[in-house]
Amino acid sequence: MKVLLTGADGMLGSDLSPVLENAGYEVFETNKKQMDIIDSECVSDIISEIKPDIVIHCAAYTNVDRAEVDYENAYKINVVGTENVANAANNIGAICVYISTDYVFDGKKNTPYTILDKPHPINNYGLTKLKGEEAVQKKCTKYQIVRTSWLYGHHGKNFVETMLSLRNKEEIRVVDDQTGCPTWTVELAEGIIKILDMPYGIHHICGSGFASWYDFAKEIFKIEGLNVNLLPCKSEDYPLPAKRPKYSIMDNHGLCRDWRCSLKDYLALRVED
Repeated sequence: MKVLLTGADGMLGSDLSPVLENAGYEVFETNKKQMDIIDSECVSDIISEIKPDIVIHCAAYTNVDRAEVDYENAYKINVVGTENVANAANNIGAICVYISTDYVFDGKKNTPYTILDKPHPINNYGLTKLKGEEAVQKKCTKYQIVRTSWLYGHHGKNFVETMLSLRNKEEIRVVDDQTGCPTWTVELAEGIIKILDMPYGIHHICGSGFASWYDFAKEIFKIEGLNVNLLPCKSEDYPLPAKRPKYSIMDNHGLCRDWRCSLKDYLALRVED
C-alpha cells in the first residue's frame, strides 16, 4: 500500500518513514519545500498524482509558546493546511491520519483522558490542533485522529536531549506539577501502524504510565548513570507565554509500552553529536 507522509523531515516523520517501510508500506515523503500544505492546489496536485492509499499528516506548527503571539500562522498551518490535506485525501478515497495532541485538553481532570472526553484547550496551539481535528472529521469519510504527547525522537530537539545537555550544571530545576505521558517517536510510529486497520475515529497513542517532567528527567539521568543535582519546581517558577495543562495523562488502550521501557531503548540507540 502507498503512504504519503507530510512533514517527513520532522522529528516524527523522520522516524515514522522507516518504520512504515519496514512494515511493507511504500512511502512517499514530502516536506514543506516539496508540498506547501497551505497551497491547496499544490496539495491536491501532488496527492492526486501519487494516489496514496493513506495520507499521514505530520506537518504542523508545533511551537507552543510562539503560537500565543503568532496565532495567524499557527492557524494557517494547523487548520487551513490540514483542511487542504484532508480534502485532497478524501477526493481520492485515501485514509487521512492526523497527528494531534494532548493539549486539546485543559488538564482539569484527575483520571486519564479517554477519547470520549470533551476537549477544551487552554492555549492557541491546542486550539489550532483541535480545529485541525474538526477539519479532518468534517472533510474526510475515512480518517484516524491520533492524539499523542510529550514526544521525543532521534531527529529533533526534545526534552531528553535538553536534559542531557544540562548534565554538568550545578543544579537543574524541572517542573514537577505537570503530569503526562512521555512518548518515543518510534513507539508512536508503531502505534500508528496498529490503528490503520482499526475502525475510523480518534485514538490516544502515547507511552503507557505517566510522569511529571521532573520524574521524566530523573529517569533519564538514572538510566544514563549520571549524578546530577536535580530539583523539582513549580510551573509558576518558570512562567511561559502559553499555559500548559497540569494533567494530560491519556488512556492509550495498551497501544504503547511503559514509557520507561521506551526511554531506555531510545537512550541505548542515541548518538551524541
